[in-house]
Amino acid sequence: MTEAEQAHPAWRDPIVAEVRRVREELFAAAGRDIHEFCRRLREKQVKSGHPVVTRTPHAKPDAPGEAV
Repeated sequence: MTEAEQAHPAWRDPIVAEVRRVREELFAAAGRDIHEFCRRLREKQVKSGHPVVTRTPHAKPDAPGEAV
């Protein structure tokens, strides 16, 4: 750790910390299987009754650096 880092420790955002903690709990409950994790999230999303917005993907440029 540098002197600057020691003088000014990183600020810990409690909301970010909570989101990360809950994400870790949900991922552990899914057996650390990303497909099961996503399946459970989609299931919960459907059961919530909230409208789900799906956006159309943007077309990718033909060449690197080409504007869309």
